[in-house]
Amino acid sequence: MRRTLRGCPLPEEAGQRVDQYLSGLDEELSRARIVQLIREDALRVNGVAVKPSYRVQSGDVIELTLRPREELSAKAQDLPLEILYEDEDLLVVNKPCGMVVHPAPGSPSGTLVNALMHHFESLSQVGGSLRPGLVHRIDKDTSGILVVAKNDAAHLSLSAQLKDHSMTRQYVALCQGIIKEDQGVVDAPLGRDPNHRVRMAVRPEGRRAVTHYRVQKRFLDATFVVLQLETGRTHQIRVHMAKRHHPVLQDPVYGKKDPKIPYEGQMLHAQKLGFLHPRTGKYLEFTAPVSREFQAVLRAMERKRRGRSHDL
Repeated sequence: MRRTLRGCPLPEEAGQRVDQYLSGLDEELSRARIVQLIREDALRVNGVAVKPSYRVQSGDVIELTLRPREELSAKAQDLPLEILYEDEDLLVVNKPCGMVVHPAPGSPSGTLVNALMHHFESLSQVGGSLRPGLVHRIDKDTSGILVVAKNDAAHLSLSAQLKDHSMTRQYVALCQGIIKEDQGVVDAPLGRDPNHRVRMAVRPEGRRAVTHYRVQKRFLDATFVVLQLETGRTHQIRVHMAKRHHPVLQDPVYGKKDPKIPYEGQMLHAQKLGFLHPRTGKYLEFTAPVSREFQAVLRAMERKRRGRSHDL
């Protein structure tokens, strides 16, 4: 059943963004959800549709129609999967940039989970019905390797390795600007950004987060780095490199998009994953190269560095 959230700003509330103002009227309604509703044409200010950036004025009549969320369910879909390894307990896949890992509001289908359910009859249920088999995740616009559990015992073993930080997780990234030092460590706790619920931020009270990085190559105005996760927090690499003033290229949240770079997602790739097999105890390690589109950007930057091209 729909309901309407109504407000009339006081003089001291004038000047706030309308999404910020509305988030103060209902503690259970996240700012991200408010923005989504506004984009779905659910907001009227004095009877007129406005954007989330609208600044409220004293006396405005604000009405936000709260539409019920769509009930999510994961269904099998015949989608392509790049499988690097498979046995009776687990599989290792290389997720492309642009694919969401599991169904969520705004992405109810076309996800990695939908593809897994089509290709495999048995997946672990530890993570629930919307995340069968998923031991860990990577962002939609990050590409790379994921391990998927076929049964609960394998899932619990792999999750324990993630928790005690014994799983090898190595990424590569193309970052903005020139990183002068050849290697370094970012040790900065991360927590939810209080002003932007979809973002993470360095916060003293946050969870410990440690990223090791090593410069692989320097271009004219970008640096290609290899990164090793000691911990695995949400958006860890993206926040840590932005803190070093070298955000991942094409990251619209912690950096900015460059229209001259022909790459849709952020230029971050999970290239290596290693763990102890949950049944045999043998150490397994897998690698996956960056995509052709990622490689093309690196080649163009190398040509520019050598003065043979004005691309990028």
